[in-house]
Amino acid sequence: MRLATWNVNSVRARVDRIVGFAVRESVDVLAMQEIKCKAEQFPFEQFEDAGYHVEAHGFSQWNGVAIASREPLTDVSYAFAGMPGFAKDHVGDDAPQEARAIGATVGGIRVWSLYVPNGRALEDPHYYYKLEWLSALQQYAADTLAGDPDLALALVGDFNIAPTDADNGDPAVVPGFSTHVSGPEREAFAALESAGLTDVVRPLVPSGFTYWDYKRLRFVKNEGMRIDFILGSHAFSNAVTGATIHRDERKGEAPSDHVPVVVDLDLEGPDDDDRPMIF
Repeated sequence: MRLATWNVNSVRARVDRIVGFAVRESVDVLAMQEIKCKAEQFPFEQFEDAGYHVEAHGFSQWNGVAIASREPLTDVSYAFAGMPGFAKDHVGDDAPQEARAIGATVGGIRVWSLYVPNGRALEDPHYYYKLEWLSALQQYAADTLAGDPDLALALVGDFNIAPTDADNGDPAVVPGFSTHVSGPEREAFAALESAGLTDVVRPLVPSGFTYWDYKRLRFVKNEGMRIDFILGSHAFSNAVTGATIHRDERKGEAPSDHVPVVVDLDLEGPDDDDRPMIF
């Protein structure tokens, strides 16, 4: 199986490019973020014509997530357990949830396409919402894997965190002054790994950015950030055989400001013919 994650920054604006990439690169499962449309506005036909099943979750021109798969998607969920909501100036614990998570099972893998809140600024209410959201995600992952340690679980998407200094090449993003690189955000990311998840791409692709701001020639100067990840459980990470960051997708006409991150998986394990015979 080939699984990819991509913050597409408007699926309707880039549908031909997205589908073209998926077909050209033989992607079996594509998790998308920032689709920026309601579910009923999603360009299902183009994906279906290319042989994909799609589940989409979106409320407006902001946020939104989706999963496209060559195999049927089952057990679809639009929020993980405990996922908080957010609304400006809302008081209380019942804020409406945003379209930031969609989970489905395909090929024996539980996949979540996630668009982690941006945070906006260190003192902004959205920053505290981001930390609360990440804490709930960590608890969901820990509880899920405690209940089923052999589950192939993948949390993929735009995490809006550069976990290390090497993951930040944007001079405008400064530790101590900017979101994405603050101590609490990095600690929240590390907590996901302590819940039983592994960044399965980094061992195979140690360096490289996944996002470049449209402004100030950031891409030309390679002043980007690594904020898009594929985190997998033990069962998932053990199946990974390859990984790539498709930097060239930031080039060309009207690209997204993010690029696809891809992993290859061997889900079948050793061939039965290699096993010892028992008489």
